[in-house]
Amino acid sequence: MSSSTSKPTFQYRPSEDRGGSNHGWLKTFHTFSFADYYDPAFENFGSLRVINEDRVAPSTGFPTHPHREAEIFSYIISGELAHKDSMGNVETMVRGDIQMTSGGTGIRHSEYNDNKEKEVHFLQIWALPNERGLKPRYYARHFTDEDKTDKWAHIVAPATAEGVIDERDATGPTPIHAALNFFGSLLGSGKSLDHTLLPRLKPSPAGAGKLVYVQLVQTSGYNPGKAPKDGKGGALVKVSLGGQEATLGEGDGVFIRGANTGDKLVVDNVGEKRAEVVLFEMDA
Repeated sequence: MSSSTSKPTFQYRPSEDRGGSNHGWLKTFHTFSFADYYDPAFENFGSLRVINEDRVAPSTGFPTHPHREAEIFSYIISGELAHKDSMGNVETMVRGDIQMTSGGTGIRHSEYNDNKEKEVHFLQIWALPNERGLKPRYYARHFTDEDKTDKWAHIVAPATAEGVIDERDATGPTPIHAALNFFGSLLGSGKSLDHTLLPRLKPSPAGAGKLVYVQLVQTSGYNPGKAPKDGKGGALVKVSLGGQEATLGEGDGVFIRGANTGDKLVVDNVGEKRAEVVLFEMDA
């Protein structure tokens, strides 16, 4: 248990308040300011800079483009995503795959849906590195549905954390050069899952706590409108921590500030469908 008496605060963000648009070949939602979407209230959260929930149509994608000084990872929900980059990495990712590109001093890459029939649905996530001028690196991991069923899979962890393997292909969490942990779960109807917040990567500055963001993935299909809250039109979960709570429909998220190491976060599936939940935990 945390020794702090501070109380966390919740900021609920409904799916329909996210930025984004339907470009035909790309249907996208932006949690933070991105491209033509700008909201000064949602520029970043801790080291998180981008969370885009993307759906790319068959035989289309993002052509080769540059990145630098960013940790960029794609987490595949469904379909196939082909990756190529200037470091020579070439692969096609499927459900449960994650690839991490540590942009460092600069890379170029493309992401394309080579499938001629099915769209690809994935989360594109960027984080700010804790050090500039790093050598570009690439990592790939796979997590099965079984790894996530009614439990948390630890998908991304700081590169310096215990048990993280600094190799392109390995088991365990994917390395990231930021004080960020990323978890995923497939939570069955009526099931409950808790998570105890981890120690900080470095000693805490005065007053600094933990930051948490939880999002319910929009797995029932693209829906730019309000997420159903009756538990029948899509998945539905309740997130609780420190006496605060928020109910999330698909695409909804909650930002939690002022949490502490040892605090217990609880996610309850209060709907009728399996819920695909992602959780980000960061140092403030």
